[in-house]
Amino acid sequence: MIKNNLLQRFFDGRFWALVLKEIQQILKSRQSIFLLIFPPTIQLLVFGLALSPNVDHLSLGLVDHANSAQSREFVSALIENDIFQITAAPTNETQLQQKVRNGQLTAGLIIPPNFDRDLNQGSSAEVQVFIDGVDANTAGIANGYLNQIVNHYNQQKNAVFNTLPIENQSRFLYNPGLTSSWFFVPGVIGVVLTLTGSLISSITVIREKDVGTLEQLLMTPASSGEILLAKIVPLFILLMGDVLIASAMGRFIFHLPFRGDFLIFYLLSGLYVFVSIGLGILLATLSRTQQQVVLTSFFFNAPIIQLSGAIAPIESMPKFFTVLSWLDPLRHYVAIARSLILKGVAIDSLLPNILALFICAVVLLTISVYRFRSQLN
Repeated sequence: MIKNNLLQRFFDGRFWALVLKEIQQILKSRQSIFLLIFPPTIQLLVFGLALSPNVDHLSLGLVDHANSAQSREFVSALIENDIFQITAAPTNETQLQQKVRNGQLTAGLIIPPNFDRDLNQGSSAEVQVFIDGVDANTAGIANGYLNQIVNHYNQQKNAVFNTLPIENQSRFLYNPGLTSSWFFVPGVIGVVLTLTGSLISSITVIREKDVGTLEQLLMTPASSGEILLAKIVPLFILLMGDVLIASAMGRFIFHLPFRGDFLIFYLLSGLYVFVSIGLGILLATLSRTQQQVVLTSFFFNAPIIQLSGAIAPIESMPKFFTVLSWLDPLRHYVAIARSLILKGVAIDSLLPNILALFICAVVLLTISVYRFRSQLN
């Protein structure tokens, strides 16, 4: 009897009435239902499939000076478990190192011309391995895999040669100490610009709608293009200041080497700032309130960050997400930042990423400006 009275008082109380009111409001709002169901479902699928601790399908370059049956047998042992895949066969060591430097290869293998002779004479044959050490985690795992494969091959051949037939000498490029922060910090700079630029630009525009000052601006002689440009320029200047702060922290706190031209890095960071501003204005045109724009930004920013390679290696993702990541502007900025900061590559090696970033900036700004003008009209 007492339980029934307590339940009755609960359901007749103000708290339950407020709960029912909130449920009714959510069910009446199509946008709320969409944000509650669709984004979490998509993000769960993307994160569950793309975020993987496994490292496989690593691109391997091969320079086989021996070009013999025994060298080909050793190479087959390396690639039979799909951890390494031969994607390039340069003619010399210089070309191999250049491909590793440009990010086309994760590792490079050099088999010397005296490979067969050393094996037949009962001595160990040495092979040289170059590993891109920018991603310290992937480099360490790749080196561990390589040692395991070589040891397994040696165990199989030990009865034949009565010695350890192969010794590998691994050399980590661009990050000899395998410092993890050197890999993550350039990516985090891109993540910070994405989150800060998109959120600040979107909230700046949406606040005008909330307080009603946007209608007052329309009464002025200024055109819609001038109104939007007046919002973009101060945001761009402030975000470029964030680039300087992040660069200074990377240099003096995390001791990033900054081997490339800093001016080029700064200018290309400015190009990506336009991308984040364009994304933020687009989010503002898709939302009506500041709360909505914050929730919508999570739907866009989370997959952009996850597919960029800033946190998890792109090589460990399924093929579908690897291809999809080429549409991610943050992927191209992260590749540019790491190449300039850690490798010091020339700008011509970054042209594909720069072109993709420029296209993303133009497309996002064009769409956002068009939608903004349409809403003003």
